Amino acid sequence: MKRLWDTPEKMTDLLCEMVSWESVYLTQGEIDFPKKAKAKLENLVYFQENPHLLELGEVNWDRTFLTALYKHEEARDTVVLLSHFDTVSTEDYGVLQPLACKPRELTSALHDRKETLREEVRRDLESGDYLFGRGTMDMKAGLTLHMALIEKASIEEWPVNLLLLTVPDEEINSNGMREAVPKLVELSEEHNLDYKLFLNGEPVFAQDPNEHDFKVYSGTIGKIMPSALFYGKESHIGEPLSSLPSNFMSSYLAQEMNWNPLFQETVLEETAPLPITVLQRDVKMEYSAQTPYRAVGMYNVFLLERSAADVMELFDQAVRKAMNRMSEDYMEMCRREQIEPVREVKVLLFEELKEYAEKKLGKAKVEAIISEIVTENREMDVREQSHAIADLLLMECHELTPAVILMFAPPYYPPVNSSGSSLVQSCIHHFTEQAKERYGFEVKQGHYFNGISDLSYVNFQDQKDGWVTYEMNTPVYGKTYSIPFENMHKLQAPVLNVGPFGRDAHQRTERLNIKNAFEQLPPLLESMITSQFVNVYSR
Repeated sequence: MKRLWDTPEKMTDLLCEMVSWESVYLTQGEIDFPKKAKAKLENLVYFQENPHLLELGEVNWDRTFLTALYKHEEARDTVVLLSHFDTVSTEDYGVLQPLACKPRELTSALHDRKETLREEVRRDLESGDYLFGRGTMDMKAGLTLHMALIEKASIEEWPVNLLLLTVPDEEINSNGMREAVPKLVELSEEHNLDYKLFLNGEPVFAQDPNEHDFKVYSGTIGKIMPSALFYGKESHIGEPLSSLPSNFMSSYLAQEMNWNPLFQETVLEETAPLPITVLQRDVKMEYSAQTPYRAVGMYNVFLLERSAADVMELFDQAVRKAMNRMSEDYMEMCRREQIEPVREVKVLLFEELKEYAEKKLGKAKVEAIISEIVTENREMDVREQSHAIADLLLMECHELTPAVILMFAPPYYPPVNSSGSSLVQSCIHHFTEQAKERYGFEVKQGHYFNGISDLSYVNFQDQKDGWVTYEMNTPVYGKTYSIPFENMHKLQAPVLNVGPFGRDAHQRTERLNIKNAFEQLPPLLESMITSQFVNVYSR
């Protein structure tokens, strides 16, 4: 039987073709990509004989995810192969942008521009081991590997099921994966699948230019974005002492949140990055002689074990500390200038503001306000909608001001870790031994994939209902953003990330080590899977 992707050359050709299908998030290319990938898989005899096992699933805005199930009639054990096909934009390539999604042409063109490259990039280029281009590393190489695995398993009739899932929108809100989770549950019930492992193919992310460690990851780092709406007191700029500017308020929280070790976790000797401000601005969109009195701030917090409830508790502490400092400085100014201060600043959770508004305005009115914002302002993204909802509710409850409203802004990626799984440890041990024996390179285990991944939406472990805090304090929750927590609880298989080595994801020098990707990884992945499942059946 003719094989399509059984050699490094054929896999490189497949990768180059899929990279040429430009799939930048929120473009027509992202819409078209899964249809083209489905057409590729339809060339396999297995799917010609079983077309019902190859499906597109709806996400939003005409985007779809793709599932391809190789099912052995006597097997229940199933390995889910996860990937995403969307990429970040290509504007950073400048004059080389037309070649950004043409890996061979771009790599060739860079040889004529070596003097513009950093030393480590030039070194990789001259080695001949790297292929440059948007999506080569992050992460169409992973999808290429998974398609080759599906082909091999279907031809050789491995007695284990493989379910390929590739999704859009991983780079922004992970809409693709969140919409695919119910489909995973549905497929498991329809085909009597027993999910044993969620195997992602995200690339190895080097921590610095001189690092060459190859890592496999037994978990994925989490991410959450606590956010705040600051509502001060307005005045004419000619009467500055009558005001409490919102940007004055927000500056204190930015100082408190940036690099605050209170939010940093260390688990299994790995430490999460420190928090940082990702957005800080006032809501005033035009110039006028009125002082700005409403502002928003958004802060990135990485997670290793903490839940949304844990983070909100810490965030509340940080906000109160920041506002106390702000109040001390403000009161000192008032004493100096001999003026009456504005009322004390209240600190409220969004759920407390909503509850107050419902008592004052009625639940129907509050629901109408929220619905109008999300339906009439579709040009806003979910973060802007979240801030707008809190803003309008607080304006309707002006008597609460000055105030700071605490909330969450999407997205939320729960942390997942399977380092304690015997299956995962067996997989890592086998992979490590084979890598050393066959190719002479060392493999290190990372407990948390540091690049954020869709593995966050399986194997959900929060047993304390910390997710309820997230639902109650995310203004757009259940409207334009939601997380399938209950279905995630049903996907209780361990996670593992094994992908190719590359460098500079999301940069114009993004590149993939093709020798590692297509010479070394295919036999190593095959050996790892068959050692845990196929060989078990043959004993």
